Amino acid sequence: MRKAALHNLGCKVNAYETEAMEQLLEAAGYEIVGFEEKADVYVINTCSVTNVADKKSRQMLHRAKAKNPDAVVVAAGCYVQAAADKLREDAAVDLIIGNNRKADLVPLLDAWFAGKEIKESITDLAGSNEYEKLHIKKQAEHTRAFIKVQDGCNQFCSYCIIPYTRGRVRSRRPEDVEEEVKILAEEGYKEIVLTGIHLTSYGIDFKDEGIDFLTLIKRLHAIDGIERIRFGSLEPRVITETFAEELSKLPKICPHFHLSLQSGCDDTLKRMNRHYTCEEYAERCAILRKYFENPAITTDVIVGFPGETEEDFEETMDVVRKVRYDSAFTFQYSRRTGTPAAAMEDQIPVDVVKDRFDRLLAEVQEISREVTARHTHTVQEVLVESINEQDPSLVTGRMSNNTLVHFKGDASLIGTLQNVYLDECRGFYYMGTPVENN
Repeated sequence: MRKAALHNLGCKVNAYETEAMEQLLEAAGYEIVGFEEKADVYVINTCSVTNVADKKSRQMLHRAKAKNPDAVVVAAGCYVQAAADKLREDAAVDLIIGNNRKADLVPLLDAWFAGKEIKESITDLAGSNEYEKLHIKKQAEHTRAFIKVQDGCNQFCSYCIIPYTRGRVRSRRPEDVEEEVKILAEEGYKEIVLTGIHLTSYGIDFKDEGIDFLTLIKRLHAIDGIERIRFGSLEPRVITETFAEELSKLPKICPHFHLSLQSGCDDTLKRMNRHYTCEEYAERCAILRKYFENPAITTDVIVGFPGETEEDFEETMDVVRKVRYDSAFTFQYSRRTGTPAAAMEDQIPVDVVKDRFDRLLAEVQEISREVTARHTHTVQEVLVESINEQDPSLVTGRMSNNTLVHFKGDASLIGTLQNVYLDECRGFYYMGTPVENN
């Protein structure tokens, strides 16, 4: 039995595809081992979202070959799409598999071990409308499952390489998603998280059939055994009165909405090729708060985008203060080769970007501590995920708004929903006491 080790870099979509490739290898008779172990096959699902991600991808490929020079090293994913020519010449890499071709992994390995001269499976995604059929029956997380329902992006934000490495929008058939979610529900998963490269584009290729993102959500909501449905990142413009009102009628929907802001300055948003204004963004947040009580709103913010002035940055700070996010992923602008933003004038000096980043992060964290504490001394339903890493007498679970809670318990509670009294908020998590479940 050959041994295979996999390593994932990048987003939740990549993580889903890595899990799917692992299960393909298992079904083909491979023994799956940890990446630090000696294996016959190493699969690195690469990322290319930044130049740093490219570098990490190369490093992991070379690290794999160093572990076992006789092993087959497979490069898969976004970095393959961005740098196929370099990888063809890289002595550390034996096979390259692009996006939308990860299901070819086992046949490619079969051909390799049979001595055939087949070393790659790459397709030009620019004009492809094919959705790659990958499935999972389990995931490393035992209480919630990330479900890929969409691939590709048509947005072309000026700082982003992903539309070039993932291609145009392609949606997964709703009946295929339903089938996978039913299997996961039977396996005991209580929560699903819908993910995609541009999630809210789901269904634009099914318009003639009357299928859209809300249609998919409602179909998944009807599946027995699933208690929670959570979303990955949402395009702000999807939050309309109708959409929010319809979601609010579905009790399994987690009141946790990740709306990417990126900048609080309209001029910067235009240069980023983001298709909304700060006023429109604020209106979307207000709509969510109209239909959901205390929804958790989270976001992404980039500081130091080319041309950003101190006044522009202060506008971003103003939006952060007004919206009052539960949490925010903050990033220093990274110049990504191959994107329009990389060629823009007025690139911001590194020390200025760092200063703005530090100020933004301090503001975000202070607001987050205040906002998170709003549920103190209430009883909340918590999905137990694991034994606490620091204290084995505690378990760790997650509220529907995504806040972590630690309380007394044992492994028998993992995967169950428990009512917990929230005694104390400690910044970004709670300490609680279990109460009698009804």
